[in-house]
Amino acid sequence: MKIASDYRPSADALKDKIILVTGASDGIGRAAAKAFAAQGATVVLCGRTLAKLESVYDEIEAAGHPQPAIFPINLESALEKDYSDMCDALDAEFGRLDGLLHNAAELGQHTPIANYAPDVWMRVMQINVNAPFMMTRALLPLLERSSAGSIVFTGSGVGFQGRAFWGAYAASKAAQENLMQTLADELDETTRIRVNSINPGATRTRMRAAAYPAENPKTIKTPEALMPAYIYLMSDDSLGVSGQACEYDAGQWI
Repeated sequence: MKIASDYRPSADALKDKIILVTGASDGIGRAAAKAFAAQGATVVLCGRTLAKLESVYDEIEAAGHPQPAIFPINLESALEKDYSDMCDALDAEFGRLDGLLHNAAELGQHTPIANYAPDVWMRVMQINVNAPFMMTRALLPLLERSSAGSIVFTGSGVGFQGRAFWGAYAASKAAQENLMQTLADELDETTRIRVNSINPGATRTRMRAAAYPAENPKTIKTPEALMPAYIYLMSDDSLGVSGQACEYDAGQWI
């Protein structure tokens, strides 16, 4: 689908919404958490490193935006009970959830399949596929209480077309796209929850730097440049949009 390249959210586009962001301590997740808060959302900062989450928390508070919440979790080791506890905690604090951004990801190895370490493969699949499944499954009851729930996955080009040496990351992103489509189809007729994905393309993040160490980061866009699209899919401006994959290419949303 196309999102107008000149789309700009209205002031307070996310006012009073409760949105959970995974991988909120760095990169696109950090930018999204701050952007959602700037648009009036109460953001639940989810990640592994408490100190980094507290830094984002402090930035949001210092900017005068709604007070966020912090929920530390290790997606590699989290079990079903951990996600059930998350649901209970959010239910007790907020009573509902309006948005869920699956952004946390593990890059894994850049190597041929023949050389890929099985333990690394399992870790990538656990963080990139199993954790979003378990979290979404646990939080669906809270999303169903929203008047306009939204689930967004951060995708990747290798999720649409596999590429040599991208191994588990490519496979996991393909699985995420299918999970997005499956959820969108299942929830379309029975709930008010929409499900979409965004392929950010080349973006100035630590993961990108690890994948392309020789690339000049100044030649690619910042995470902040992506935020209008993330806000669009979390806001009521995207009501009725579900099961869609959005890509960023040459300054146009396509």
